[in-house]
Amino acid sequence: MAVLKRDARIAGLIYLALTLVAPFRLVYIPSALFVHGDAAATAHNIAAHESLFRLGIFSDVLTGAISLFLTFALYHLFKGVDRKLAGLMFVLGFMDTPLYLFNVLNDVAALLLAQGGDWLASFDVHQREALASLFLRMHGQMISCAEIFWGLWLFPLAVLVIRSRFLPRFLGYWLVLNGLAYLALCVSGVLFPAYEDTVSGIAFPLQLGEVVFVLWLVIVGARPRADAPVASPQA
Repeated sequence: MAVLKRDARIAGLIYLALTLVAPFRLVYIPSALFVHGDAAATAHNIAAHESLFRLGIFSDVLTGAISLFLTFALYHLFKGVDRKLAGLMFVLGFMDTPLYLFNVLNDVAALLLAQGGDWLASFDVHQREALASLFLRMHGQMISCAEIFWGLWLFPLAVLVIRSRFLPRFLGYWLVLNGLAYLALCVSGVLFPAYEDTVSGIAFPLQLGEVVFVLWLVIVGARPRADAPVASPQA
């Protein structure tokens, strides 16, 4: 039981680190540096605040790395519940890392274009600004595509939580809704971008499922039910 609680808290702390690091590039950098509909102002902000933008790039790299540790920690925690289902969760969750690292290339390209240089002399300033804006838009579209995996991996995780008998079932049901919210965001972002903001507003309360799950793991940990034995992660 002590080992189970320890493993749950370790997974929760890693998940907490992910939830703290990931929004930096996803939310803060666009709000601080990007000017909607103004490629010139956005490129100027990136060049003027290069260190901040680079920190956003690093946060994406770090998010991809943390994601690997998280999927392994959760696999270790739940493999005693259902090894195949835990494996499916691991595979779907693993996809987060290559998508994050691939998307970093778009930000690197935008930064290089915003900085300028002799090797970009064949492009005038307006062309460089337009190209930087293009790569930033590609970054955003890649996030919309990645949301399909952000949603799919939550479904096997939710089932594992429900079956685990050491975590409350309501967390699993909320994770299902959280996964559906991500899938809705993916569909709207890729197929119906005009409705993306509307869908995002509706989906936000459902996305709190991950936050509640993380806080439960960190604060409460695992509490095996008294009415049935718990399959240990060491099994």
